[in-house]
Amino acid sequence: MQNEKTGRKRDGSHRKAGSAAAIAACLLLSPALAENAYAFKIFGITLFGDSEETADVVDPVRYDATLDTGNADKDLKERLETAASLVNDEKQPVSGDLGVVIKAREDRERLVAVLYEEARYGGTVHITVAGTDIDQLPPNPTFDHSGPIPVAVRIDPGPLFHIGTVRFEKDAAGRNPADYGLLPGGEAGSRLILKAGEQLVLDLKKEGRPLAKPIERQVTADHRTNTVDVVLGAVGGPVASFGVVTVKGARDVDSAFISRYSRLDKGGRYSPEQLKKASDRLRELGVFSSVTIHESDMLEPNGSLPLMIEVSEGKFRYFGVGAEYSSLDGAGLTGYWGHRNLFGEAESLRIEGAVSGIGATTDVTTFDYSAGIIFTKPGAFVPEATFESRLQAKSETPDAYDAQSITYSAGLTYELNDTDKLTGGGEVAYIKTDDAFGKNEYVTLSVPVSFERDTRDNKLDPTEGYHATLSAKPSYEAIRGNIFSSFEGSVSGYYGLGEEDRIVLAGRLAAGTLVGANQLESIPATRRFYQGGGGSVRGYEFREISPYNDDDEALGGRSYALASFEARVKVSEKIGIVPFLDIGTVSTEIAPDFSDIRAGAGIGLRYATPFGPLRLDVALPLRRYEGGSQYGIYAGIGQAF
Repeated sequence: MQNEKTGRKRDGSHRKAGSAAAIAACLLLSPALAENAYAFKIFGITLFGDSEETADVVDPVRYDATLDTGNADKDLKERLETAASLVNDEKQPVSGDLGVVIKAREDRERLVAVLYEEARYGGTVHITVAGTDIDQLPPNPTFDHSGPIPVAVRIDPGPLFHIGTVRFEKDAAGRNPADYGLLPGGEAGSRLILKAGEQLVLDLKKEGRPLAKPIERQVTADHRTNTVDVVLGAVGGPVASFGVVTVKGARDVDSAFISRYSRLDKGGRYSPEQLKKASDRLRELGVFSSVTIHESDMLEPNGSLPLMIEVSEGKFRYFGVGAEYSSLDGAGLTGYWGHRNLFGEAESLRIEGAVSGIGATTDVTTFDYSAGIIFTKPGAFVPEATFESRLQAKSETPDAYDAQSITYSAGLTYELNDTDKLTGGGEVAYIKTDDAFGKNEYVTLSVPVSFERDTRDNKLDPTEGYHATLSAKPSYEAIRGNIFSSFEGSVSGYYGLGEEDRIVLAGRLAAGTLVGANQLESIPATRRFYQGGGGSVRGYEFREISPYNDDDEALGGRSYALASFEARVKVSEKIGIVPFLDIGTVSTEIAPDFSDIRAGAGIGLRYATPFGPLRLDVALPLRRYEGGSQYGIYAGIGQAF
């Protein structure tokens, strides 16, 4: 047995996973060569030929613009410079002499708006073209073209204004202006005042009043006291319920299913939040490129509000490929094909396959393989339920064991409310393993159940809330006649600090136990507990943290405990750094004895994207195994937890 497993002990000769650097590469080519093209550009840089701007402009006229922001402070100056398109676009010609004047007038409006947004109601913007104020120019001006036309923008920001008096009228009367950010002596920017007016209407709508609307907005600037007096009013209208729901734009997706799955057809009280959730719910099906819910501007005689869901269907069939490379694991390839609307009610079918470890060894039998077929039926039986059926085959070769398995599972997930889900089902698996206990075969029949509560504000990059899971998986192993069950629980919490949550403190606690089956070898290696890798204790290799026998072979455990802590610090709008600490232990007893605690610490880099932060973590094991990993590098999308 030991001869068969040579090279799989902790000598580092067959290490995989945790300490490897995952490197993903993507190349997007967008051909833009046309028959009449005059230039070639890539990433906005003209490599040869005339620029398209010059070629496309009729009667091109060039100008030279200057900007004087007066005594503006640093932040205001940056905003004004960003808004001044005359300066930012001066390398791009305009169409004719009148084009210069039109651009100048548009700039003046834009710059005045910036001053108002920054509570500079006494500021002025003065623009001259060829030395003449734009208000003094004739309707069709003519300029000297012997050189670029001189354009001067001069701004006097004026004094900073503050809130004077605030009064809410009609159905908004009696509300506290401080709840809307309007404090006497406080900030008086126009955006804040507009936002307060919008929030008043939204708050009335949250009371179930769909016809709420603003009726009055008076903003009076007193230039003697540099204060702004604000009057905001709104009417709410009657409380209403959701009424008849119609669907527009559906072709291959059943309209009745769309109405039912939105859950707006139940006639509940009107709520903007429920409208948003219905829209998000329909988008998450993946079958629509756009979803818009239109509200009627009048109520039905029974007091209900008619709704229309307008959808635009996307492409139902899709496929994709992916590749990754690791210095220890070698290359990995994945591929998948899917259909998002199999029978007309957003049923999805996905076929996927993956192989990894290419290049790590020349023996193809040591590669990891997986293939699966997944069928999902949203709105099964009731709109809140989702049915999933999965058939998966895997061949795994981590250092701890070799395993081949075929698993079929089917289950139903029921949404109890907006934050809670309950999942239950059945699973049958055939597992063949080669580990510290030799070669064994298992046939397990399981009934997995789980509960999930998710209050996070963002699943990929949360700044507040928490995510908790509880799961149990009672199992019967048919070959030996053993009964065993696994129980696991985890909770992750998030707390933002500072302006715009520039620092987010994140923590995770998790634990699990296996009960039943007299001997550890009676439980499949794939069901025992291990720690280490990007999903648990960073700095250690994948499944490196485990109890070991006298021959230094990993046994896996009956219990584990895990804790992770991160401080997610934004250093700019796009870049963040994350120092972190992970602590874990695995035991052969049904409760962790904490006799062997392993910890990893490191720092990560985050880069914000529209689809979540790109993550790169570097970690060191604080109690390294002899011959074990020296460091770990991990890459992915979204936060680590």
